[in-house]
Parts: sequence; C-alpha cells; structure tokens
Amino acid sequence: QVQLVESGGGLVQAGGSLRLSCAASGRIFSINAMGWYRQAPGKQRELVAAITSGGSTNYADSVKGRFTISRDNAKNTVYLQMSSLKPEDTAVYYCNADLKSGTWSRSRDYWGQGTQVTVSS
Repeated sequence: QVQLVESGGGLVQAGGSLRLSCAASGRIFSINAMGWYRQAPGKQRELVAAITSGGSTNYADSVKGRFTISRDNAKNTVYLQMSSLKPEDTAVYYCNADLKSGTWSRSRDYWGQGTQVTVSS
C-alpha cells in the first residue's frame, strides 16, 4: 500500500504565505514526478505545479512567480511554498505522485486526501 499524506493547509489573509507538505510512504520502489493540483468549488481539478525526480519544474501560469515546488527525494516528500496568496487561490490542494511500488510494477498515479487552503480578502 502507498499513502500520500498532506499537511500545511489552513486559513490565511490575502498576501500571506503557506507551505504545503506531502509525504509518500509504504511500498515504494521509485517515484517519478510529484505535483500539486487544486480544485475550487464548481471547478475542475487543475495542475498547480509539478517536479520531476531530476528537479525540473512546471507551473500553472496563474501561480508563476508566487509558488515554488520542491522535493526531498530521500524523504519521498514534496513541498509547495505559496506566497502572495490571493482569494482565487482558495481550493482543496491535492498531492500527486507517479510512482512504482515494485521492481516489475508499472508506474501509476497516487493521490493524497487533499488539504483545504482558504485565502480571505
């Protein structure tokens, strides 16, 4: 079994900062990309940021320059540092990992349970 456990969400005023963490645990052979998605009420889930095992990153245009994704491969953990937060960043944030659980396993996506981020104006 593989688990992704997120932490760090909460309520913050516009202009503030939050740091999300997501730790993967369980039967893990290797982790490829890790990322953060978000889903606001009535909207589709969207990619916020992603990072490969080699450290290459990709960001949604709406968060470029404000959010920074990073990972600690030794801890199987990915982080999202969010700064200059806006009310439109309010959403449930989900951690995602593309990983293999065994030598001969195919890689597949795993998801965390989600953490609420609310930005007040």
